[in-house]
Amino acid sequence: MNSKQVVLVTGSSTGFGRLFADTLARKGHTVFATMRDPGGRNAKNASEIRTLAEKDSLPIHVLELDVTDDASVGRAVDAAVAKAGRIDVAINNAGYYLTGLEEAVTTEQARRLMDTNFLGPVRVNRAVLPHMRRQRSGVLIHISSGAGRLILPAAGFYCASKFAMEALAEAYSYELAAQGIESVIVEPGAYETPVFGNTVTAADEARTATYGAVKEIPAKLHAALSSSAGNAQEVADAVLRIIETPAGEKQLRYFVSPQSYGVEEINALAKQVQAKVLEAFGLTADTKFRKGKAVGSV
Repeated sequence: MNSKQVVLVTGSSTGFGRLFADTLARKGHTVFATMRDPGGRNAKNASEIRTLAEKDSLPIHVLELDVTDDASVGRAVDAAVAKAGRIDVAINNAGYYLTGLEEAVTTEQARRLMDTNFLGPVRVNRAVLPHMRRQRSGVLIHISSGAGRLILPAAGFYCASKFAMEALAEAYSYELAAQGIESVIVEPGAYETPVFGNTVTAADEARTATYGAVKEIPAKLHAALSSSAGNAQEVADAVLRIIETPAGEKQLRYFVSPQSYGVEEINALAKQVQAKVLEAFGLTADTKFRKGKAVGSV
């Protein structure tokens, strides 16, 4: 890959996504900051990013991209490739937090959450991978969470969405390695971002009311996470380091957190177990990273 990357970031209107765009662009990487409805609901955010880019001469371009819409994703990726000629890195960052007792979460709420947090990366990866495979290089970065490894009561559906994304991202890492493409998972702990302000709450209040003292768990969890939140710039700096790590040398998972919850221990054990599984099925050689080489054609 070139030292300066072309990076597409989903969910760039606020929070981690916006920090990623700013941090990467200040290091000379070309960033396509994507978001839903930059001409409407996110007009203010889009304008602020464009103004900042012009003021500080940053290579940031705002594009409309709704991760729940296949056509929207396709248009954004095509526009980025048309302007920059390639996409080196896709950061799957768009997502939101759903809290509440699991029985009180409606099936419609669960569907919407998975459509964004899990199927969103599916759509983005399917759109960018043909370009990366032609390049024989690329990086898929999946912004997961410590909740992609640990289970918290009142966050079960959110955890499920992140567990699902991590499973997909790991499968991608095995399948794409021989084509010079890396799939990476970033697992932030609790950080100060607008995610908690945009939290969706379980809709079935009547079910919640029947749980007695247990119904207070969501509020307790929110208070605990908020009180321990760190500076989100740490995550943006970690993503920058990952992008600038030479091809073939990136880890599958990076846990970035002000606190240690045991996630790194889980990751270390899982790495050992997965290696044995691949060996048992005779897949070790097939899943090794091969720089600049591809299998098959696009």
